[in-house]
Amino acid sequence: MKISTKIISAGLVAASLIALMAAGARDRISIVGSSTVFPFSSAVAEQFSAGGKFATPKVESTGTGGGMAIFCKGVGAGFPDVTNASRAIKLSEFQSCQRNGVREIVQVKIGYDGIVVANAKNGADFSLTPRQLYLGLAKELPIGGRFVPNPAKTWAQVDPNLPNVPINVMGPPPTSGTRDAFAEIVMEGGARTVATLNNIRSNNEAKFKKLATTIREDGAWKDAGENDNLIVQALARNPSMLGVFGFSFYEENMDKVQAAPINGKAPTFDSIANGSYPVSRSLYFYIKKQNIGVVPGIQEYAQEFLSEKAAGPRGYLRSRGLVPLPAGERAKNAGIVDNMMPMSAPKN
Repeated sequence: MKISTKIISAGLVAASLIALMAAGARDRISIVGSSTVFPFSSAVAEQFSAGGKFATPKVESTGTGGGMAIFCKGVGAGFPDVTNASRAIKLSEFQSCQRNGVREIVQVKIGYDGIVVANAKNGADFSLTPRQLYLGLAKELPIGGRFVPNPAKTWAQVDPNLPNVPINVMGPPPTSGTRDAFAEIVMEGGARTVATLNNIRSNNEAKFKKLATTIREDGAWKDAGENDNLIVQALARNPSMLGVFGFSFYEENMDKVQAAPINGKAPTFDSIANGSYPVSRSLYFYIKKQNIGVVPGIQEYAQEFLSEKAAGPRGYLRSRGLVPLPAGERAKNAGIVDNMMPMSAPKN
């Protein structure tokens, strides 16, 4: 029996419309991204829905890089509305969004966090520098005029002033914004203190970054996934292990772990807020403006996040470990949310 192509086409159109209608029926905000921002975003989601006007947003911890990849896949109810990030969006991610039609991205800074290097309470006392961390964790080091696999097995071999325990560190995976920030602030910072690396940096920035930030793959570093609880559990089992995670998570587990000072400065609320702790960073979320009106409550959720009662100096996010923005900077970002001002392309 011959079937009209018009009937087939009509059927396909109807099926597409049904799919679009189903996708458009989503009544709750979808949020992905950073494991560091996850507890803050979850707390805001609970407070936001408590008013009874909107359903509780769905918040998933996918890592900063993973969240950006999902967020940038498209617009509409079939894709996340917000992605959390423990670093700024990269140019390559912004361009990926643009290619997939995500053309209006609103960047919102929410506060600050520090990256902590910690071990169990009953472990050795560490006081570290970016140089020591680079020398202990880089995959290859310049020795004898060439780059060779990192030979150090213990921290005392890196520096005799450090504890004589194996180099055994658990930290975030490559998809994590915490890993990106650790690589940029700590590993690159340490590499710049090595003359050979600094010379390479002067002539070839890309080569320098690769050499500085490529972490050992011989078991000295272990990826923990996007669950910082796994790191704390591992530290409890192995007092000689070090762990790398965000300050907010450290604050929640101070009864179990101790933080190593970096360049002599301990990670505290005040040292991160005033910038004296050397391994601090900004935290963000990104809004897909084109999804406003498709999914209810997106702007209202963002306004709750930037409100005095949430992100202010005495807000409920402070008790979760967020280091608040200065009043003027928070007002600036609240204005971005109120006006839904799309960002320009980042520089890199």
